[in-house]
Amino acid sequence: MAAISAKDVAALRERTGVGMMDCKKALVEADGDMDKAIVILREKGLATQASKAGRIAAEGLVSAIVKNGVGAVAEVNSETDFVAQNDEFRSFVSNVTKTVIKTNPANLEALNAAVIEDGSITVEEALQELFLKIRENMKVRRFKRMEGIVVPYVHGGGTIGVLVNLESDIDSGNDKLLECGKNVALQVAAMNARFLSRADVPADVIEEEKKIMMSQMAEDPKMASKPEQVREKIVDGKIVKFYSDNCLLEQAYVKDSEMTVQKYIDSVAKELGGSVKVKEYIRFEKGEGIEKKQDDFAAEVANMAGGNK
Repeated sequence: MAAISAKDVAALRERTGVGMMDCKKALVEADGDMDKAIVILREKGLATQASKAGRIAAEGLVSAIVKNGVGAVAEVNSETDFVAQNDEFRSFVSNVTKTVIKTNPANLEALNAAVIEDGSITVEEALQELFLKIRENMKVRRFKRMEGIVVPYVHGGGTIGVLVNLESDIDSGNDKLLECGKNVALQVAAMNARFLSRADVPADVIEEEKKIMMSQMAEDPKMASKPEQVREKIVDGKIVKFYSDNCLLEQAYVKDSEMTVQKYIDSVAKELGGSVKVKEYIRFEKGEGIEKKQDDFAAEVANMAGGNK
């Protein structure tokens, strides 16, 4: 049996909002598996839809840029938020994003080996030069490139970066079309849809959701006594809600909750006399999924004091 630490329990509590004792019991039952423990808590009705991304804060910057019909979003991490506000660091992140647009690298290795935009050295060499000035560990973490009618959106000065790729028979420079793309990008930033449409939701995800919902009802005395057919119909209704929460086109539009995102896009298409579709989108949030080191400041001071004796 895996040893369950207080740190593990705290991490599960942070991800689910469930009490410490219930988190500990779930981890014990899951033999230390965090994702399995989340499922157990959800089955017991103790945790709502929990993100498996484990969004623990890390510092850095996300940039999203479009040039001549080509867009890119890139994330560069740093150790402290102070560095993320540094003008040279911000310029480096911007140039990395432009390098993605210009060179279309196949992967991070190719990007690091590419000559950086507005420079004569590689991205990796530019990062090393920046390190010598700032003296803090930095890393180009990820990027995504798109071509076509691409619209960028950056939130919180680089906390979140979004690209939305539209498919349309309307002129790509049309202001209303670009405004539509910007509004959809804002929706993506705010609501973080996991899927574009219900057609993009894998069957195993739906089966897992149904299993969890049935388990939750089994734990509820009022629901457990209902016939299985009735519970199945209730689950079907809950799955519709799952789609409206997790599929971009079915989400309530953030600027007008009376309509869905799809209905908003359709209204723009009708106004412009053409067709408008969301082809794809990408959303990067600074530091998502990165374990940030938790320093014990009191212990550090105590160690320093001990070393001075």
